[in-house]
Amino acid sequence: MISDREQAAFEAGIKLGALYHQWVGTPLSRVSAASVEAAIEKAVILQPCVEKVSVRLNRNLMTPNRFGYSEVSGLMLDVEIVTRVGFAYCRAQLVASDGYPLMRIVECNEISPVSDH
Repeated sequence: MISDREQAAFEAGIKLGALYHQWVGTPLSRVSAASVEAAIEKAVILQPCVEKVSVRLNRNLMTPNRFGYSEVSGLMLDVEIVTRVGFAYCRAQLVASDGYPLMRIVECNEISPVSDH
């Protein structure tokens, strides 16, 4: 049997991996970047176990092609997600690190349930 903490960490990893593979390649421009960030957040927050998600796209990496738009790349993504299973929380990130879009767990904690006694 796995713990709620382990499940929360698993959920965070699955959500970041799905986000990465679903949104990389999406057309965008500097004008549309904020709405793409909001769309990703609104889509991810709907999933089970997600408590909070924050998405930022590095606009400095947006290089318009000859048609005037760029595409989301893994290195553009700066994401933080918090998942909860039972009384366990996991905070994880997707950030560029040494030229690679790295996913990592920042912290996982279990919070004791509050007793009414």
